[in-house]
Amino acid sequence: MDYKTTVGIEVHCELKTKTKMFSRALNGYGTTANSNITLVDLAYPGTLPTVNKQAVSLALRAALVLNCTINKEVSFDRKNYFYPDLSKGYQITQARNPIGINGYILIPGELGPKKIRIHDIHIEEDTAKSVHTGASSILDFNRAGVPLIEIVTEPDMHSKEDAINYVEKLRELLLYADISDCKIEEGSMRCDVNVSISKTEVLGTRAEIKNIGSISSVGLAVTNETIRQAALYEKGEVLKEETRRFDDHTNQTILMRVKETGNDYRYFPEPDIPAFILTDEDIELALSNIPVLPNIRREQYKLAGMSDINSNKLIQNRSLSDFLLEVTELDSSTNLVYASNILLGDVSAYLNKNLISIKDTKLSPSKLIKIINLLETKKITNAILKEILVDLLETDNSVDDLIKTHGIVQISNEELTNIITNIIKNNASSVNDYKNGNERALKYLIGIIMKETKGGANPLIASEILINLLKQ
Repeated sequence: MDYKTTVGIEVHCELKTKTKMFSRALNGYGTTANSNITLVDLAYPGTLPTVNKQAVSLALRAALVLNCTINKEVSFDRKNYFYPDLSKGYQITQARNPIGINGYILIPGELGPKKIRIHDIHIEEDTAKSVHTGASSILDFNRAGVPLIEIVTEPDMHSKEDAINYVEKLRELLLYADISDCKIEEGSMRCDVNVSISKTEVLGTRAEIKNIGSISSVGLAVTNETIRQAALYEKGEVLKEETRRFDDHTNQTILMRVKETGNDYRYFPEPDIPAFILTDEDIELALSNIPVLPNIRREQYKLAGMSDINSNKLIQNRSLSDFLLEVTELDSSTNLVYASNILLGDVSAYLNKNLISIKDTKLSPSKLIKIINLLETKKITNAILKEILVDLLETDNSVDDLIKTHGIVQISNEELTNIITNIIKNNASSVNDYKNGNERALKYLIGIIMKETKGGANPLIASEILINLLKQ
């Protein structure tokens, strides 16, 4: 009988606040070491914490997005342990009364959506950052006191695919809800993965793999830890609970310490922060501030007839998805299929080439709506769009002015018929080749038409008129 893998995941996520959790120091990444600090962050005697209201609001929003039951009484606890990066000798967290409990998110599964239960979401402060240089270690207190939420799942995952899908879905939700920037490479989102295996329904002895640095590494950690534990069981060894780390170079988990006894953090209520109550108004305000989430956007795209490929590409590009949301808010009847093709095609190519975001261009939702209407009514072609694209993105000129400036207004059917008639007269050889069964001749003639009209002819209409005239 094969071993069954069971996985639970704890995610620490830094909140997008201006200041830290309990001080007025800047919450910023990448600044000079030990520049964003106050006496509170350094735990000077006599200093007192003050709760960051914005951090509580973002944590509340996260609990709502993850379908949690809200604990209206907000209180904090001290988690006591010694480590050099913890200047107070304790961490302020929520042990007894997390802000959200009993939530869930849905991830893709083999048989459809799979529910991953959230045990709790709690608020806490980050520690300082230890920087190891040879034989010495130094501390950067810029990170000390940065507001975090820790999101703890139930052991509902049973494969690397489950684990990867969960972290990807969680990251997507937190990003779109504007709760965190979720930059794993910068440490603003960190994953601890608990893995155990068993041949029965009774859970095996778990190992905790700490601070995994990428989503792909989450899957590798689950796979390789499963293999490691299975090999030990096959040798008849008794496993102990361990804390391990993931080595990016070998893709293996490395022992950090064995958990001989349960951790005794001597939790007790934080005496310097009185409990307070979240009102119904607080919860309603948090709900109203949640942006349109990915699942709603995907449903909108699907109803509009957009392909799954385009839908997923848009969701992966927040700035383009937000731009398209502005378009639909301005005109709900806009053809989203046309819009997605334009944004993910020529516009994205321009943005990637110039290493910029759509917010850095002159393209507005109203301009895009105008372009789509002209394409739908066949007043311009994709060739015309390509011709004016750079000016569309780089200037404040209107679409109509750009078309006039470039002199590429789509010509009428009557004018197009006259042009095609003359082309037939002047290309008798190609006409004969087509009538003798050479299909390439037709493409050649259409190419001449497009060149003659400078892209102003609709290729489908031109082809239809050409074929009808050739039949005469």
